[in-house]
Amino acid sequence: MANNSYSGVKNSLMEANHDREFGCTLKELRSLMELRGAEAITKISETYGDTQGLCNRLKTSAIDGLSGQPADIEKRIEVFGQNLIPPKKPKTFLQLVWEALQDVTLIILEVAAVISLGLSFYRPPDTERQHCGKAAGGGHEEGDAEAGWIEGAAILLSVICVVLVTAFNDWSKDKQFRGLQSRIEQEQKFSVVRGGQAIQISVAEIVVGDVAQVKYGDLLPADGVLIQGNDLKIDESSLTGESDQVKKSLDKDPMLLSGTHVMEGSGKMLVTAVGVNSQTGIIFTLLGAGEDDDEDDEEKKEKEEKKKQKKNKKQDGSVENRKKAKAQDGAAMEMQPLNSDEGADAEEKKKASVPKKEKSVLQGKLTKLAVQIGKGGLLMSAITVIILVVLFVVDTFWFQGLPWVKDCTPIYIQFFVKFFIIGVTVLVVAVPEGLPLAVTISLAYSVKKMMADNNLVRHLDACETMGNATAICSDKTGTLTMNRMTVVQAYIAEKHFRKIPKPEDIPTSILDMLVLGIAVNSAYTTNILPPEKEGGLPRQVGNKTECALLGFSNDLKRDYQAIRAEIPEEKLYKVYTFNSVRKSMSTVLKMADGSFRMFSKGASEILLKKCYKIVTANGEPKIFRPRDRDDMVKKVIEPMASEGLRTICLAYRDFPTSEGQPDWDNETDILTGLTCICVVGIEDPVRPEVPDAIKKCQRAGITVRMVTGDNINTARAIASKCGILHPGDDFLCLDGKEFNRRIRNERGEIEQERIDKIWPKLRVLARSSPTDKHTLVKGIIDSTIAEQRQVVAVTGDGTNDGPALKKADVGFAMGIAGTDVAKEASDIILTDDNFSSIVKAVMWGRNVYDSISKFLQFQLTVNVVAVIVAFTGACITQDSPLKAVQMLWVNLIMDTFASLALATEPPTEALLLRKPYGRNKPLISRTMMKNILGHAVYQLTTIFTLLFVGEKLFNIDSGRNAPLHAPPSEHYTIVFNTFVLMQLFNEINARKIHGERNVFEGVFNNPIFCSIVLGTFIIQILIVQIGGKPFSCVALSLDQWLWCTFLGFGSLLWGQIISSIPTSRLKFLKTAGHGTQKDEIPEYELEELDDVDEIDHAERELRRGQILWFRGLNRIQTQMDVVSAFQSGTSFQGALRRQASNSSQQQHDVTNVSSPTHVAFSTTTTAATAANSASATVGYPSGEGIPQLHLPL
Repeated sequence: MANNSYSGVKNSLMEANHDREFGCTLKELRSLMELRGAEAITKISETYGDTQGLCNRLKTSAIDGLSGQPADIEKRIEVFGQNLIPPKKPKTFLQLVWEALQDVTLIILEVAAVISLGLSFYRPPDTERQHCGKAAGGGHEEGDAEAGWIEGAAILLSVICVVLVTAFNDWSKDKQFRGLQSRIEQEQKFSVVRGGQAIQISVAEIVVGDVAQVKYGDLLPADGVLIQGNDLKIDESSLTGESDQVKKSLDKDPMLLSGTHVMEGSGKMLVTAVGVNSQTGIIFTLLGAGEDDDEDDEEKKEKEEKKKQKKNKKQDGSVENRKKAKAQDGAAMEMQPLNSDEGADAEEKKKASVPKKEKSVLQGKLTKLAVQIGKGGLLMSAITVIILVVLFVVDTFWFQGLPWVKDCTPIYIQFFVKFFIIGVTVLVVAVPEGLPLAVTISLAYSVKKMMADNNLVRHLDACETMGNATAICSDKTGTLTMNRMTVVQAYIAEKHFRKIPKPEDIPTSILDMLVLGIAVNSAYTTNILPPEKEGGLPRQVGNKTECALLGFSNDLKRDYQAIRAEIPEEKLYKVYTFNSVRKSMSTVLKMADGSFRMFSKGASEILLKKCYKIVTANGEPKIFRPRDRDDMVKKVIEPMASEGLRTICLAYRDFPTSEGQPDWDNETDILTGLTCICVVGIEDPVRPEVPDAIKKCQRAGITVRMVTGDNINTARAIASKCGILHPGDDFLCLDGKEFNRRIRNERGEIEQERIDKIWPKLRVLARSSPTDKHTLVKGIIDSTIAEQRQVVAVTGDGTNDGPALKKADVGFAMGIAGTDVAKEASDIILTDDNFSSIVKAVMWGRNVYDSISKFLQFQLTVNVVAVIVAFTGACITQDSPLKAVQMLWVNLIMDTFASLALATEPPTEALLLRKPYGRNKPLISRTMMKNILGHAVYQLTTIFTLLFVGEKLFNIDSGRNAPLHAPPSEHYTIVFNTFVLMQLFNEINARKIHGERNVFEGVFNNPIFCSIVLGTFIIQILIVQIGGKPFSCVALSLDQWLWCTFLGFGSLLWGQIISSIPTSRLKFLKTAGHGTQKDEIPEYELEELDDVDEIDHAERELRRGQILWFRGLNRIQTQMDVVSAFQSGTSFQGALRRQASNSSQQQHDVTNVSSPTHVAFSTTTTAATAANSASATVGYPSGEGIPQLHLPL
């Protein structure tokens, strides 16, 4: 698999030193693990004799495992390595600073500031400034002229601030996610035998020589050799790409590999390779988990290959694992399954018809909005600059009639640079760079807080999607119930015991057989341990149904451990482990006389159909006819089920020696002709908090459905206790069989129309297989009968729940009872397996949406006002009332601080009193639009009043029409101060987005908000009082401060007036921030999305923003090209072909820069090529040119 040179010199030295201690070297074990099947068996028998010989060489015991002595463990880590794969190196702070510096607007500002700085030091030689026009004329002292550099320096300083803040945010976000990743890894425990005791240890603590217990649903954490196995089947697709399950046994294929999933059975393995020496580790090393520089190129090549194959439609068989496996994150120890290319054609057709899971809908809406606002800002800033330049030129050279004097050029340039800086500042304020930041902060904050609410979020999008959930398909056991099972009723020896029977009530022969069956026909990893605290309940470890039966054995005063000690797991002849198809488990024992006895347990209605005898009161079996079975169902099983009990049947079968050796692989023949010993009723009480949580969901417009493998009567009883079913409601309770009958047509195919008739009323799906669960989830998601597309959350704990968890919009896996495979497929892990934690996830999801809407309401008000003030001020007074540095401060307040303050609002129960918004709801509702425009009117009125009559009101000098390096004026300082204070008070208004009157409600529950508002106010006082020239401020008197504060406070009073106006009256208001609907996605983009399983809306919008820039350029070029082509009379088709090759070049030159609204691009097509070609193409990422033809009529 890999040339083992990787282990290098260091390892060979180690091996030399430790050869004497262990009987095999690291290199030997690595090469052993590369063998499969018969080769591996031959190698083991030749080199070590058998697996016992290998255990001896590694100084471990197949039964008792390692001793667990710290010195021994240390030695093993030193020789064979630790079970860790080093994560990818995080970006350094400096790298993040460099990335933040790539922002186009910041680069423009830096350039402008540097030019301004350079020109401020230039002194025109002996020229009277008056020659250069009024605007440049003196009226200020020499000292002020020398202070001209301050503005340039201040802009550079504020750019540095913005960059550092952005880099710090990115750094802390990265750190948080790494913390989350390591938390997920630490939570991964595995069962090993040390000192004869089975214990759970962290995956990282597993060492070579450990004996690990593997069971259904495990993700293998290391490589090993099977020592003992029962019916073990492994999914090795993550390593080999083959989707078939591989049977593992001692005599056929004993090699178990890390990163593979146990799909069935159980067993023990001897760990032979860990960490970077395991098969997963070797692949990670080859991929270079530390560096991912070449990863993108390889991915690109791979995609291009796929496209070529698609075009040619020629499949060259399965390409031998094009890349061994793509590491998921570099930090996680899982492998991505590889798709084999066989049958790719069929796959493609299938894919085209399957609706895709949509990802980051919220971020898609935001990116689209940001791109739109950015375009508006760019337009406004361009107009501002043009107007300023035109006014200056007309005033200086027309009205004043001055000639262009060479000596004045630097001064004129200084003016142009100043105008340019004003224009760029308008752009900086208009572009909402804070949007991505607000989303990140809000999601990261929510994720952190959700951990405290027992939600471990694995995929950030899940947090936002959960807020829109309209349906939850929940498991019963462990989620709605406590998953603490106890036997409370039993039918034994022809008698129905309503309470646990006393041992003397049962004939000894039946009791012995019953306890023997329970002890051996349960996983040996399942145990009942003494309580942790005195007087507490015994601890249940392992499968809870089996724990209930072992507890029943203890209640009958029999010790199951003694039986297990007598018949250890190795002595079991054959085990048919439980799976969703069998719905039963059977264990075969070889008796002393050579005959066999099989014990079975399983769902009562399924196992009773296979029983043809039943044990009577005297311990003898008698014939069990179908009508007896019907009687038993009516009199025993249904009454138990109607009380919410799970019914389990225990049975046995003897295979006498006279019948010869049975064919153990023919399950249908083996699992028939059973003799029923007893039927038990197991209680799993409903969690006390669940009925209330379900009521909250229903009030919040979320339908809760129960999907369970249990009997329909048990399921219905539990659903009624939980409040999923209400008496008198029109609802459906179906079992898997009936569900399949109703949704399939005569040919057995599933039809969406049939599912649409069922799902709106369906509340309970019982006896369901994992496929039924997946079908239901898919059917609800794909349904078009409701106004809004349904957003479905699913809970699951078993390996087979993987497909349904993956298909759902949000998959919840159980942290305690869930298998590794289920956790792998999920988006959120419920660390307490409790349904009420899902309700908290809904609250947080809705809160994320509201937090971002609050931030948008605040930001857009500031945007509208700042842009209009800068624009109007510039046009009328030839100078922006708000200076560049002041604008940057405003930008910092509204971007970074406001996003922190408003995105960290804690959720309230009130969020659950409304229906879900739905995926198509615009980000800015009409109420929010009313607030934004209403507050903008107040703020603009106040600012313009101060700007044009402020000097008279306050009896101060006017700041309008000041010369180039004039000192700051009181007038403009008051304008700036009032503007900032209005934003501060409006930040409090922005806390409510649904027109609530009390904007202070719960304000003290958010200390971050309070401290930011207070902190901003203090910094504003410092800026005004001691900021001086850099901030273009003059210290204000107390009287002036009180007026500014009063005008700012007016925002709150004005807010009350706005909320009194009913939104319904304001018909002209529009909503904004719609996401892209699926039917709006152009066909060419949908073709592109064929390769992906999910549509990432954020990425699409970002890319479309870039493509639009290109399209604008290309339209102009196309028209020129077409005209020149017709003039020169060249062949149009030939020109098209030539251009196609250029366009594919062009396409690669779009470089995305940090903020979605800024795109830097370079075009490689030269003017000459453009002149020759007759068409231009738009930079579609597929690299295919789409010609646009505009002919002059």
